Amino acid sequence: MKFDYSDLIVGLITLVIGAIVVWITIQKSRMQLAAERRMLQETKERMERDHEDRHKDVLLQLKDEALQMHAEVEQETRTVRADLQRLERRLIDKEEVLEQQRRELQGERDALHARDHEIKLERLAVGALSEERRAELVRIAHMTEDDARSLLRHEMEAAARHEASHLIHQIEEEARVEGQRRARNIVTLAIQRLAIDHVSETTVSVVPLPSDDVKGRIIGREGRNIRAFETLTGVDVIIDDTPEAVVLSAFDPVRREIAKIALTNLIIDGRIHPIRIEEMVTKAQEEVEQSIRTAGEEAILATGVTGLHPELMKLVGKMKYRLSYGQNLLDHSIEVCHIGASLAAELGADLSLTKRACLLHDLGKVVADAELPHALVSRDLMLRYGEDKAAAHAAGAHHNDLEHERIEDVIVQLADAISAARPGARREQLDSYIKRLQKLETIAESFEGVEKTYAVQAGRELRLMVKPELIDDARALKLARDIAQRIESEMEFPGQIKVTVIRETRAIDYAR
Repeated sequence: MKFDYSDLIVGLITLVIGAIVVWITIQKSRMQLAAERRMLQETKERMERDHEDRHKDVLLQLKDEALQMHAEVEQETRTVRADLQRLERRLIDKEEVLEQQRRELQGERDALHARDHEIKLERLAVGALSEERRAELVRIAHMTEDDARSLLRHEMEAAARHEASHLIHQIEEEARVEGQRRARNIVTLAIQRLAIDHVSETTVSVVPLPSDDVKGRIIGREGRNIRAFETLTGVDVIIDDTPEAVVLSAFDPVRREIAKIALTNLIIDGRIHPIRIEEMVTKAQEEVEQSIRTAGEEAILATGVTGLHPELMKLVGKMKYRLSYGQNLLDHSIEVCHIGASLAAELGADLSLTKRACLLHDLGKVVADAELPHALVSRDLMLRYGEDKAAAHAAGAHHNDLEHERIEDVIVQLADAISAARPGARREQLDSYIKRLQKLETIAESFEGVEKTYAVQAGRELRLMVKPELIDDARALKLARDIAQRIESEMEFPGQIKVTVIRETRAIDYAR
């Protein structure tokens, strides 16, 4: 078998070529690695150079800043050193001044010590002289020192008491004068505060309107309607910015009531012109006249006073439209009649005479333009229309305008005062009255030892029940005074309030 060398040669050539390719590839890789190493080395060297350059720049910058800060610190140090030197010089100067003052004070202290020693010596000498003088006085006066001191004390006490009594009298006189002055000022101020409101309440009436458009119709063209209304009624019509309301002003309450009824009917009717106004005013007058007669008849029925003249009955009815200090005059007269009748029955006085005088005692208040006091006007009216002279005198004397002649005169005056003075009669609201009583009881209950409190006589007296084991007789007097002072400081009230402390001690035993 013949061996084929061509395949072997080809295989060897292929192997050699492959080895050459591998060698070449390895050489290229080595060359690339060498190039990359050189590049890395160059990059590293360049970075190191850059880092060194930056480091040098930073060092230079820090050095410059350090030099600048050092210079600033040196400047501040020099400034502080200069300030310290100036302060040191000032302290040295002050120290010298203080040392000078200390030396002066020391000299003064030495002088004072010397003076004090001299005073002590002089005091000893004065004491010895005083003892000698006291002994000489005792020898001359034939009195011991205690007797002389007692006599001097008594003389000084008598002088002090005399001076104190004179001072008390002077203070009381000044307080009386000052109290009168302040009382006049308070009364004047109260009149100034209340007069306007009181007149406003008792001389005006408000008529509500369905809308403000009605105001123009009330005024009328060129004011003819309002002029006709005021002429017929004698009442001033006030039309202002008050929404849906018209104010009627007049001192005569009857005229004001007529105007109010007429204007209300005109507003309801809707036809407002002079002719219609005249018709409505006439109807309102008739209506008020009928109301007056009805009120007079009802008052007579309520009081049982019969046989009155028609004119007197009319005047009694007019009192329905009259207010006195906030009280309706007719209601007040009826109330006075009932109170007077009760008093007369208890005292055995003339019942009929008392009732007539009580019912008619304020007739003078409904008479316009009267020159005399209303009590005397009431008396004259009663005499004019045939009333009994005794009844007329009782009515005329209820404000002391006439001398009291009979017991009925006093009863009429008392009944009028009771009706006017009862709580709630004259402008005092019930709520404020109740609050005042509660305030009185609250103040009293805040004190230790008070068991129960009672505000009586319309708040004019405060009665306290105290615990006897806590409050003795002496403390009861002090408690009454303390409560009175507390009431004076915390409350405002008319007149005076009596504080009564009641201390009750009971001893109970049983016989068995």
